[in-house]
Amino acid sequence: MATEVLLVKAGMTMTEGAVAEWYVPDGGEVRAGQPLYRMETEKIELEVEAEAAGTVRHAVAAGTKLEPGGLIAYILAPGEAAPAALASGPAPALAAAGAPSRAHVARETSTGEHPSASPIARRLAREAGVSLAAIAGSGPGGRVTEEDILAYKARPAPPPATAAPAAPATEVIASPIARRLAEQFRIDLSSVRGTGPGGRITKEDVEAAASAPVAAAPARPAAPGGRHAAGEVIPVRGIRKVIAERMHASLQEMAQLTMAMEVVMDDAMKLRSQLVAEWAEEGIKPSYTDLVIKAVGKALRRHPLLNATMKDAQIELLAQVNVGMAVALDDGLVVPVIRDADAIPLKELAETSSRLASAAREGRLGLDEMAGGTFSVTALGMAGIDFFTPVINPPNVAILGVGRIHDAVAWAGDRPVKRQQMTLSLTIDHRVVDGAPGAAFLNSVRELLESPYRLLI
Repeated sequence: MATEVLLVKAGMTMTEGAVAEWYVPDGGEVRAGQPLYRMETEKIELEVEAEAAGTVRHAVAAGTKLEPGGLIAYILAPGEAAPAALASGPAPALAAAGAPSRAHVARETSTGEHPSASPIARRLAREAGVSLAAIAGSGPGGRVTEEDILAYKARPAPPPATAAPAAPATEVIASPIARRLAEQFRIDLSSVRGTGPGGRITKEDVEAAASAPVAAAPARPAAPGGRHAAGEVIPVRGIRKVIAERMHASLQEMAQLTMAMEVVMDDAMKLRSQLVAEWAEEGIKPSYTDLVIKAVGKALRRHPLLNATMKDAQIELLAQVNVGMAVALDDGLVVPVIRDADAIPLKELAETSSRLASAAREGRLGLDEMAGGTFSVTALGMAGIDFFTPVINPPNVAILGVGRIHDAVAWAGDRPVKRQQMTLSLTIDHRVVDGAPGAAFLNSVRELLESPYRLLI
């Protein structure tokens, strides 16, 4: 029986997504674990892999928007006829409102070659680049469990196989981050030998190919930074399109006002150095942005008007303090959320922010990890910026920009004293927050950063 391919539900808050691009053409062959399509939502892009092998028949065209769980394709076994519904070819269609939401790519319509697996097993397999079809499940009915994945990963690596003839382009299997790196380095993935399970190309394979000497110069010289070249026309789509639309709407709908304040960071720098040393064995390295986020969380409890949203001429003060942190990507930025930033210990906050930032850069963020933010923090200090005017991320009513830490001079009586200083830039929605409450919030953040041991309480 045919395997139905359903649109991924990437988080509890997802209500709609689009098949932005088919990686395998209609009628093409796919292998389990091979990238099948690229999905776009309002917040993220995801590369989704096939979980069964066979002939792909599209049920919808690229660009079609559907509810999660909507049918987008079938994967047919050898010699199997396409379902009657595909007789007229792919057609866009919205899934019924009651359609089941599935967190994985494919569902078997009958028992077949692709094993069932628990949700955590699917996630672990995806993170490890392991094809579920290669694992014998020990659960009921051959279901693959978390323990099966861990046991498979712990097996000794098999001896390297003799290199096989190069597969056609549609047969290249690579992890999402490997594909991103290949695009950045302008490497043809069909020329890279994969060392992962089933010949899957990994991040390390691409990095090795990028560092290898080349016989000739590329036909088109790489642009500075390896990204774009003069005269190139860049389509506005995906994350870039979402950012453009949301930032334009933010400035159109809100009365945004930015104010700035200087913060003395000498004591905060000493505290961070101590914490880096103390938490080194646990692999936790707090950043200055972590200290700022913690200070923001505590300050929002004192100033709830900035932890709010405005809708239908009503201001709602929000119960949770969930701080979003902007993470820059090659093609835009995403804002994963640190929940209960006011309440969780600084060590847990630092560990969470590091995990979320890594997931964002590797394209592994789920929608749930970017939902529910009540305030945002964005940092440009690493780019040498002091003051800037951050744009509010709707439906928040404020955002804090973090500048660089730099040398400054203060006066102790008639004597000049060197100190380390940082600029904080706060943008508020003046419809909700006036200048004085905004300044009071900034002062609270400054006081916490200048007496940083209070962040540990």
